[in-house]
Formats: sequence, C-alpha cells, structure tokens
Amino acid sequence: MLKYNIRGENVEVTDITRDYVEKKLFKLEKYFTDTSNSTAHVNLKVYSDKTAKVEVTVPMPSLVLRAEETSQDLLSSVDLVTDKLERQIRKYKTKINRQSRGKGIKEIEIRNEIADEESDSVDEEVSMFDVVRTKHVSLKPMSSEEAILQMDMLSHNFFIYEDADTEGINIVYKRNDGRYGLIEAED
Repeated sequence: MLKYNIRGENVEVTDITRDYVEKKLFKLEKYFTDTSNSTAHVNLKVYSDKTAKVEVTVPMPSLVLRAEETSQDLLSSVDLVTDKLERQIRKYKTKINRQSRGKGIKEIEIRNEIADEESDSVDEEVSMFDVVRTKHVSLKPMSSEEAILQMDMLSHNFFIYEDADTEGINIVYKRNDGRYGLIEAED
C-alpha cells in the first residue's frame, strides 16, 4: 500500500482533506505491481488570492512521477493533479512496453519502489554565485528517449542519466526551438 506524506503551507491539513487526497491517489496504485515501500509526497498550498496549488511527487527506481496543479479550490487541484499523474503513468507505460516489444522482451510492468530521496540544502544568505540548493541524484541506466520522457514528466529543462548502451553519463535538454539536445560526457 502506498504511504502518504501530506503537508500544508498556509493551510491546515484536516482529516477530511487528508482522506480525500489519499482516496484520489489510491486509484493510481492499480498501475503498480508493488507499492509497499513507496511514499507519495504531497504539498498543499493556498495563496493569498485564495488559489490552491497541489504538488505530488512519487519517487520510483527508474523515474520520478511529479505533477502540480493550481485552481480556485484545493480539492479541484487534487483532482487535476491526480488526472495529470495518471496520464503520465499511462504515457510512460505505453512507451516502455512499445520499446520492449520492439526488442523482443516481455511486457514490462511498472514497479513502484522508493528511490533514494533527493536532499536539499538551502543557505540563508543568497548572493549571485551562492549555491542555494544541492541535489544528489542516483543515475539510472536508460535510453535517451526514456530520459526525455522523464524530463518532460518532471517539467524540467534538462535531465542527467546513465546511457544504458554506453554506460556513459549523458544529459538531455530542451532547446529553445522546442526540440531536444544531447550532451555525452567524455572520459
């Protein structure tokens, strides 16, 4: 069963809200073979203009599911973010299964096991060259197509990964023209 880490910013997380979030995210468990060691990190935030933002992150070994949505109502934002996560899972699963069939491999089932958590450190004083956030990443072997898919799901502009074929460290990035670039590190 998926575990939940639900926290609120500028809003109290009531039992009703917690139950609603857990009920909505529970529907995503049907896509996974094992959720016993997984945690969904949920951040609920209400702004001064009364808009509500919901961010959900579910770390997995080969990808990190992440979505955020903002609307005029907290529960509506939960609905929107759950729908977005479900679309991401379906897209990822379809892509992986197509690739595996093309290679003559049995269909791959998405497994949901907790990945190493990113650690963040934030300094109080910020100048132009201060590092204000440090992330530690565990590089997973994958193809450039899988890395681009992961980057798009995270809504990032770049993604670092280990190339499954060459075992080298690569970076995919989104170019200004909307296409993608690849940087291959040399030893």
